[in-house]
Amino acid sequence: MTEQTAEAAPAHRYTAELAGAFEQRWQRYWDENGTFHAPNPVGKLSGDAPLPADKMFVQDMFPYPSGAGLHVGHPLGFIGTDVFARFHRMNGRNVLHTMGFDAFGLPAEQYAVATGQHPRKTTEDNIATYLRQIRRVGLGHDERRRISTIDPEYYRWTQWIFLRIYNSWYDTQAGRARPIAELEAEYAKDPSWATLSAGERRARIDSQRLAYLSEAPVNWCPGLGTVLSNEEVTADGRSERGNFPVFRRNLRQWMMRITAYADRLVDDLDRLDWPDKIKSMQRNWIGRSHGARVRFAAGADSIEVFTTRPDTLFGATYLVLAPEHPMVDALTTAEWPSDVDARWTGGAATPAEAVAAYRLAASRKSELDRQENKDKTGVFTGSYAVNPVNGASVPVFVADYVLMGYGTGAIMAVPGQDTRDWDFAEVYGLPIIRTVQPTEGFEGKAFTGDGPAINSSFLDGMDVVEAKKTITEWLTEQGAGEGTVQYKLRDWLFSRQRYWGEPFPIVYDEDGVAHDIPVDQLPVELPEVDDYSPRTFDPNDPNTEPSPPLSRATEWLNVELDLGDGPKMYRRDANTMPNWAGSCWYQLRYVDPDNSDRFVDPVNEKYWLGPRPESHGPTDPGGVDLYIGGVEHAVLHLLYSRFWQKVLFDLGEVSSDEPYRRLFNQGYIQAYAYTDARGVYVPADEVVERDGKFFWQDEEVNREYGKMGKSLKNVVTPDEMCDNYGADTFRLYEMSMGPLEVSRPWATKDVVGAQRFLQRLWRNLVDEETGELRVTDVEPDEDTLRALHKAIAGVREDYAEMRYNTAGAKLIELNNFLTKAGSTPRSVAESLVLMLAPAVPAHRRGAVAAPGPPRVAGPRSVPRRRAALPGRRHRGVPDPGQRQGQGPDHRAVRLRPGAGQGGRAGRGEGGRAAGRQGAAQGHRGTGPPGQHRRVMLQGPFATVANGPCTGELSDSPDNLRE
Repeated sequence: MTEQTAEAAPAHRYTAELAGAFEQRWQRYWDENGTFHAPNPVGKLSGDAPLPADKMFVQDMFPYPSGAGLHVGHPLGFIGTDVFARFHRMNGRNVLHTMGFDAFGLPAEQYAVATGQHPRKTTEDNIATYLRQIRRVGLGHDERRRISTIDPEYYRWTQWIFLRIYNSWYDTQAGRARPIAELEAEYAKDPSWATLSAGERRARIDSQRLAYLSEAPVNWCPGLGTVLSNEEVTADGRSERGNFPVFRRNLRQWMMRITAYADRLVDDLDRLDWPDKIKSMQRNWIGRSHGARVRFAAGADSIEVFTTRPDTLFGATYLVLAPEHPMVDALTTAEWPSDVDARWTGGAATPAEAVAAYRLAASRKSELDRQENKDKTGVFTGSYAVNPVNGASVPVFVADYVLMGYGTGAIMAVPGQDTRDWDFAEVYGLPIIRTVQPTEGFEGKAFTGDGPAINSSFLDGMDVVEAKKTITEWLTEQGAGEGTVQYKLRDWLFSRQRYWGEPFPIVYDEDGVAHDIPVDQLPVELPEVDDYSPRTFDPNDPNTEPSPPLSRATEWLNVELDLGDGPKMYRRDANTMPNWAGSCWYQLRYVDPDNSDRFVDPVNEKYWLGPRPESHGPTDPGGVDLYIGGVEHAVLHLLYSRFWQKVLFDLGEVSSDEPYRRLFNQGYIQAYAYTDARGVYVPADEVVERDGKFFWQDEEVNREYGKMGKSLKNVVTPDEMCDNYGADTFRLYEMSMGPLEVSRPWATKDVVGAQRFLQRLWRNLVDEETGELRVTDVEPDEDTLRALHKAIAGVREDYAEMRYNTAGAKLIELNNFLTKAGSTPRSVAESLVLMLAPAVPAHRRGAVAAPGPPRVAGPRSVPRRRAALPGRRHRGVPDPGQRQGQGPDHRAVRLRPGAGQGGRAGRGEGGRAAGRQGAAQGHRGTGPPGQHRRVMLQGPFATVANGPCTGELSDSPDNLRE
C-alpha cells in the first residue's frame, strides 16, 4: 500500500500514480531515442560522432528465463549495474550495458516433456515476461546488443568456438594452445610417422586435442535417462529433480582439456580485480599440489599413486583404489588368500563378489557423501603390492573415500600420519607405523603435524622439507617415481543426453570416426521432435545406456555430407552441449551482436575488452570493466569462461586473455517463509504478527529465514512494488537496504521509507497544491554550500565504489538540511537531483519538470565538488576549474541575452548550446507573468525554460529532449 490514500493526497503529491506516469513517459523516450545506445568503432553499431576513448563495459550475469519471472531478489544486481552505468555515462564515458538470456537448460526441457509445448515457445514467452519486468524497473540497456543463447545465429558461433577448441592442442613448451594442423606437421617430420596406419595417426592426434572423446566416470541417472552434473546430484546420491538414484559409471563423453590451463588459471588470478573469496575458491577448486608419483609393483603391472608427503613412504602399510579405478578388475582375484582377515572380505564368498557389491553401493553415493562419510568402509581385492622403499608386501583395498577425480584414483595409506587412514586401519586391523616424530606429550592417534623423520631408514632425523627432497631424488634414481605437480581440477565433462542444448558440430563415419562440420554449414540447428524426453529406464538399474532425445530424430541424425572426399552418409552426434557453453563467451557477442562474418570484430573487441595498461597497470589482462553476479558461479561459469577466453587468446582471436577484469558479487535478498503445523508453506503476505508470534488465519505458524521462492509462498515481485510505490522507490529501497555485497532480508513494510524520502525531496522542490516549482533564485549561503559540497564529494566517491546505501544516506542528509532551511536555491536543487539521477532516474526528471518532463539540453554530469569553499557565494557547483559559461571541457560558450528563454520560438543559442555534444551552462531568463520556470539540466548547472504550468505531462519532443 502507498503511504497516502488518493482522497487525502494533494493534487501534485509524489505518489505511485504520478511516479508511474513519469516512469512510463521516460521509458518510452529512452526507447524511442536510443538513449542507452553505445557506439562501436566499426560495423553496424558504429556512429557518426567521434568515438569517446574513455569507455566502460558493465555486465550482469545474464539470467535464466524461468517461468516464474523475476522476484524482488533478482533485480538487486541489475539495479546496481544500472546505477553504476548511469553514473559513468553522466560523466562522459561511452558505456556498454545490455542484457541477454542464458536460455538453454533442463527446466524448459522438462516443462516441454510435461506439457508437449516446444521449449523454444515457453522460453521465448518467459523472455518476454523478463523484458517487460526489466523495462518496468527502469534499467537502461542497449537493446540492440541483446542476445539469447537459443538463437541459432548465436549458437552458430558457440559451435564455431567448439570447433576452434577441438582443432587445437596445448603446446606445453610454448605454454599456449596452437592449431592441431601444426601438431600434425611436427609429427610428420619424424620418419616413424609414415609407418603408422591412418587410425594410429588419428589416435595420436586425437589424444592431444583440447576437446576430445573419452571414457569418463559420470553421474548416470537411469530414472531420468541422462547424465547429471555434480551440482544436480544431492548429498545422498539422488537426482535433484525427481529424486531418482544416481550411479557413478564410465560412459563415452565429450571432454574439454581445461587441465592444460591449470597453472595459468591459478597464476593469472593475481592479475584480476576480483574478491579474494572467489580467487580462493578457484585456487582450491583447481587444487594445485606439489608432490611425487610413486609406483608400487603389483604382479606384472604397477599401481601409481600421487602423494604430497613422499617422506612418509616407509609408513605406507596398504593401498586403496577408488571403486572406479581401471585396475580394480585386474587386481580382483578369484579366491581369497588362505590367511585373509575376515574383516577384509565384506562377508562375501569371493573377492569378485565382494568388490562387485561394494562398487554397486559406492555408485549410489555422491562424491560429497563419499568425502564426508565418517564410517570408513572397504573390501580387499585379494591382491598385494610391493612398497618400493622397503619391499614390504601391502594389501590393496577398494574404498569409496578415495575418488577417481583426484590424483591417480589410488592412494598409499599411511595411518600414522593421516586421520582417515588411521580410522580405516583400526577397523580392518592393519599395521600402523609412525614416520614423523610427534610433539612431546602427544597422546592422539594420527599425528598430522611436522617433525623429524622416524622409522624411515636413511631419512631418519631429517625435517619434512629435506626428507621430501631426498626421497623424491631416490625414487627418480630407482625408476620408482618422480616429483610432480598434481591438480584436483579434472577435465570438463561437456556432453549432455538432452534435447534443449546446442547440438555438437560433429558427425561420425561408418567406422565411428569423428569429423567436424565445415564452418560454412553452421549452425547445426536443433530438429523438431515429437518427444523431448530422453529414454528412461528402471531407476535402480545402473547398467543401462543413454538414449538421448536427438537419437530418435532419424532424418536429422543420418545425413549425407561432402566433407571434401565426395558425398557420404554420416551420423550426427546425438548429445548436446551443457548449459555452460553459451555463457562462456557472451561478453564477446555483446560487443558485436550483428556481425554475420565473425563472432566479434577484432577492432570492436580491442576497444571494449582489450588491455589498457595505461589505466590498469602493466599486467592488465583486459576484459569487461565490471561484471556483477552471484558467488555461486565462482568455480563453474567463471572458470569455464576463463578457459575459453584463454584458448581464443592463444589462437589470436581476441586481444584479452581474461574475460572479466573486475568482478563484484552482490548479496542476496532473502525472506521469511511460514509453515503450518503440517509443515506446509502458507502465503507469507497473509501472515500477521501478534505479541512476537505469527498467525495465518488465526492459526499459529512457524517462521523460517532463507531464500525467496514460489514453492515457499513468499515471493514478492517487482511488478507489485512498481504498482504500489513506483519503480524509482523500489530501486532506491533496494540500493539503500545495505552494502550491495551483503545479503539482506526483504521487508515490504520498509519500502515506504524510501517513498517518504522521495516525497520529502519532491516537496522541497514542488508545491504539492499547485504543482509549481518552489526553488528560489536566492544564492546559497555558506552553510548550504558547505552541506552541498560535502554531499557531492561523498556521493561521487560512493557511486564510483558502488556504495549506494551510503550515497543515499548523504542525499537524505542534504535534503533534510534543505527542509530545515525552509527554501531550496535553484543551483542546489539542480545538483541534488543530478546526484540522485543514477539511482532514481525518472524522479529526477519529474522533479525538475514540475510537473512534466524537462527539456534537457545535452549530456548531464554528476556534480563535482569544488577544491575549496569560496570566500563568497557562488552559483552552481562546477567541475574544478570550470567557470560560468564553460562546458565540462572548459571551453568558453558564448551566452547571448535571452539565451535559454521560453518555448520553442524563444529558445535561442543558449537554450540548446552544444546540443548532444556539449553541455553549455545557459543563463536563466525571465518570462511573461503567469508562467513558471522549468529547469533545463546541463551538467552541474541548469537553465530554465519558461512554459505554462498546466499540471499535465507534455508529449512535446522538446519537453523530452535528452
